[in-house]
Amino acid sequence: MKKAILQNLIDAGCDEKTITSFGSCKSIKEEIRLLEKHRVTLLDKSHAVNRQIACLDYLVYNLEKERAKD
Repeated sequence: MKKAILQNLIDAGCDEKTITSFGSCKSIKEEIRLLEKHRVTLLDKSHAVNRQIACLDYLVYNLEKERAKD
């Protein structure tokens, strides 16, 4: 595997298993399928974090609203 591709996989947050699987792919189509799977995983994590941020924002909003009543 080319050094630049390996570095890109690392930068994209791929774990050792994904990198090894990528290196074992027999076709570009298989590589793309693996990368798309990793992308979906990253998006799922991103959405989960965004939901957590929204919950914190809502909590802060409610706390500030309560403080304004006092």
